[in-house]
Amino acid sequence: MTEPEPRRRRRAHGSLETQVLGALHEADGPVTAGWVQERLAADLAYTTVMTVLARLLAKHAVTRKREGRSFVWMPAADEAGLAALKMRRVLDGEQDRRAVLASFITGLPEGDEQLLRELLDQAPDED
Repeated sequence: MTEPEPRRRRRAHGSLETQVLGALHEADGPVTAGWVQERLAADLAYTTVMTVLARLLAKHAVTRKREGRSFVWMPAADEAGLAALKMRRVLDGEQDRRAVLASFITGLPEGDEQLLRELLDQAPDED
């Protein structure tokens, strides 16, 4: 009797996107999907990398440009900018923005709360 093949463990939600973005941030410039695939797990299919890149493109987390017959990819922003984009996306998905922001602010450690106040004071008025 043969042993059943071990089941592959599923990755945590978003972890593959995080790995792909991490690889793009390590690059010296725009790179191909093949380059990204080489930097990640050896068992990761090229089509999987392309799917992740397409999802990140739809989320405006990466950009691409045609180079020859294929595309080269790059992060749309630095890591701080991408984190801010994620935070805005979460906020945009909620009905009660005020409640979400209030909960976020009250949950901040004192040092972060003070930093946020300073940044708000420095922000240009949009009036």
